[in-house]
Amino acid sequence: MGNYLSSFFGGGDPSELEPEPEGSRVLTFYSAPRWQLHFDSVKETPKLIVIDFTATWCGPCRFISPAFSQMSEKYTDVDFVKIDVDKLPDVAREYGVQAMPTFLLLKKGTEVDRVVGAKQDELQRKVEKHRTSLLQA
Repeated sequence: MGNYLSSFFGGGDPSELEPEPEGSRVLTFYSAPRWQLHFDSVKETPKLIVIDFTATWCGPCRFISPAFSQMSEKYTDVDFVKIDVDKLPDVAREYGVQAMPTFLLLKKGTEVDRVVGAKQDELQRKVEKHRTSLLQA
């Protein structure tokens, strides 16, 4: 029974949730139930969550990936998440993702901002803006 539940909730395969290499704090989700469990556990907190909707075939996604990982190391008070739109199309659809990469910034489960495209400077400005508003609250 435990194996059945683990496979249903995505706990049986460690590749379904794994941090990026080299000390990055980015969590990558490959299972919708596993993502939902994580989201449910953080959606009531005022902590900023930045979701990178990405795809393995997307050149701009690969281009900005190292910068996203570096941001996760710099802003340790922010959660950084990657979701592959080909692995979790329902999650991408739920958030209205139509282009990759799309970065969604959430607080208390609600979208507070969005960046479409590999716009590192814009993403960093928005992360700083929304994490600062958290620190001032």
